[in-house]
Amino acid sequence: MPTGRYAARDGMPPPPGGPVSSSAADAPTTEPAPPAHGGGDGAAKAPPTARTAPPAPGAGPGTRTALRICPLCEATCGLTLSIEGTRVTGVRGDRDDVFSEGFICPKGASFGELDADPDRLRTPLVREDGELREASWQEAFDLIAARVRPLVEEHGPDAVGLVLGNPNVHTMAGGLYPPVLLGAVRTRNLFTASTLDQMPKHVSSGLLYGSAVAIPVPDLDRTDHLLLIGANPLESNGSLCTAPDFPGRLKALRRRGGTLTVVDPRRTRTARLADRHVAIRPGTDALLLAALAHVLFAEGLTAPGRLTELAEGIDDVEAALAGFTPEAVAAACDLDPDDIRTMARELAAAPTAAVYGRIGSCTVEHGTLASWLVDVLNVLTGNLDRPGGVLFPLSATDRAPRPAAPGKGFALGRWSSRVSGRPEAKGELPMAVLAEEIETPGEGRIRALVSIAANPVLSAPDGDRLDRALDGLEFMVSVDPYLNETSRHADVVLPPPPPAQSAHFDFAFNALAVRNQVRFTPAAVPLEEGLMDECEILARLVLALSGMHGADPSAVDDMVIGATLAKAVADPHSAVHGQDPAKLAADLTGGSGAERRLDMMLRLGPYALTLEDLVKSPHGIDLGPLRPRLPEILRTRSGRVELLPGPVADDLPRLREALGARPAALVLVGRRHLRSNNSWLHNVPALNGGSNRCTLQVHPDDAARLRLGDGDTARVTGDGGSVEVPVEITDEVRRGVVSLPHGWGHDRSGVRLSVASARPGANVNQLLDGSRTDPMSGTAVLNGFPVEVAPV
Repeated sequence: MPTGRYAARDGMPPPPGGPVSSSAADAPTTEPAPPAHGGGDGAAKAPPTARTAPPAPGAGPGTRTALRICPLCEATCGLTLSIEGTRVTGVRGDRDDVFSEGFICPKGASFGELDADPDRLRTPLVREDGELREASWQEAFDLIAARVRPLVEEHGPDAVGLVLGNPNVHTMAGGLYPPVLLGAVRTRNLFTASTLDQMPKHVSSGLLYGSAVAIPVPDLDRTDHLLLIGANPLESNGSLCTAPDFPGRLKALRRRGGTLTVVDPRRTRTARLADRHVAIRPGTDALLLAALAHVLFAEGLTAPGRLTELAEGIDDVEAALAGFTPEAVAAACDLDPDDIRTMARELAAAPTAAVYGRIGSCTVEHGTLASWLVDVLNVLTGNLDRPGGVLFPLSATDRAPRPAAPGKGFALGRWSSRVSGRPEAKGELPMAVLAEEIETPGEGRIRALVSIAANPVLSAPDGDRLDRALDGLEFMVSVDPYLNETSRHADVVLPPPPPAQSAHFDFAFNALAVRNQVRFTPAAVPLEEGLMDECEILARLVLALSGMHGADPSAVDDMVIGATLAKAVADPHSAVHGQDPAKLAADLTGGSGAERRLDMMLRLGPYALTLEDLVKSPHGIDLGPLRPRLPEILRTRSGRVELLPGPVADDLPRLREALGARPAALVLVGRRHLRSNNSWLHNVPALNGGSNRCTLQVHPDDAARLRLGDGDTARVTGDGGSVEVPVEITDEVRRGVVSLPHGWGHDRSGVRLSVASARPGANVNQLLDGSRTDPMSGTAVLNGFPVEVAPV
């Protein structure tokens, strides 16, 4: 067995530069103080230490520096923090980071402000006589255990609902503990931000490849042609495609002679960079994609290459899309048929090409079909699993590859929501049904809710209804650093510490990265006295909800480690097959249970790394460009890419009906700002201003018709209600479309968000009542829905 790791997988080369290559020599270390609340057991090895970097220019004599991966969006850029005492006083990009190479955006630059936000909660809150008051950690967890377990024992596990918000994927705790919590409670009432964002891609990937997390990403640095649909990465920094400096990568594509085509009803910053901007009518992305595939078939332009043997159903797809000619979809999409044909021909003619769709094509009525058709086009042009096309990343904590073999496949609708019968997808129910599951009497009603880093009152449809429903709960727990529009309803609020006081590793985003790499940063400053590490918070929450309240939180991690290693040693394909799990567990390093679990995952992973390897490589380890992974990654029952799954075929008639649908006179789309990430950064002064404004963008022709002037207040009305918002007249939106950003609406009483409340904006999701969803994925339709607009 190789020294320092469990074993190297046969046939897998070591990372470039040797087992632990890094971009810089080891830096001096500073020992952080021990945490105020220990989460690991006594057998844990020494904790990783915070690495220092050269001081920033102009730094004072008492200033030290530390490295930190930015947790504020999916780009995961490396940061260099300047620290005085325990306060972050400056931030710049880490020029030696193996992935981001010094890139930084306004969100990363504001890290210090976010970290020191005076509105962050510093102690738990518990509700007494209707009011929230400060309490000790012991009192908070005692109350949770005393109130939730009796509800479960009397009404069953489905009496508890679990809500997971977007920030969970930005922390180590959020990546490790929610699955354990779900297993402990055993509820089917799981709701996450996925059904407000990306579930269509999970469903289409599950149906195509047999795994809902097998999501191919565009090979940005090598492709010759990139077709972006419903994506604005110059503002979002990328999504389901982790790529620091997305703008620079797109400009590099243009410099090397490649082509960028952007399909978007708005002339976004990304669209302005493109060779071709296609201003489609919102919500018709699936029709356009179907027409592109039709042209490839009709003109003999398909060239699947090796995918001919790896995929089944290509002929079936051709027959299924027979009616979606450019002429048939042109009126619905409001595009010229000749332009559609040109797009298809350019896609086919490119030496390599990648089609990539995101939130604008996901959060619409045909979101799953659009996500499916993105991959269909990549298959038909031979660009799936091909350098320069779209590839499946292999992260350092993925399961080590196994021999290709058929799997169990992917199933939809294994259970349904109690009230309206919405089917589950990937084990989750649509966030749009949360309110009715709380407020509707009867067996199985949600009586207690655990909300972790979530603010569905702003992010889900009809926040007013959800606001009322949360008041009707028998008990609610919120893990959140702020008292926001959702956590203000909680009976117990458990605040995690500022991000500088937490270690960081990207479990989710490394599995979506455009280059295989791995990076870990220890906590930059010691845990403040009186605070509790978020990993320990969630571990104690698991114990409180599972009937083990009072046990050492390390028991949670020990159980996970024991179960994982027991399974690994019994697996004949595992590198540790037949070994002693107790000895393997004893070899793990890390200063907490979470870090020991990370060490275990790295050792069992495809590169046979260790946590120590990552600590010795403070700027990360480059694992090389993405490589083809088919058929090894497939888990379908056939062992092949199943190009026309049954649920997709069953939903295509609904898409055909859209060909003859009469478009609404005015539809609304959301938009993203570079200085924003949903609702959770509006309390940072540096980010709440400038271009980050809550305005209704209206085309000049529509403004004239509606008698609206620039700066006027308009009333926007949809299925779920009305909002009033300032008007911004601009030709960056096409005619018949208005745009309002999401994440705003900080005007409710009882919140403690002083900056956000001063500029509250309007909640765009209040325009929806939750009735509009993509049926396969349960995703709420947040784009392309009809509205009425009038002057106030």
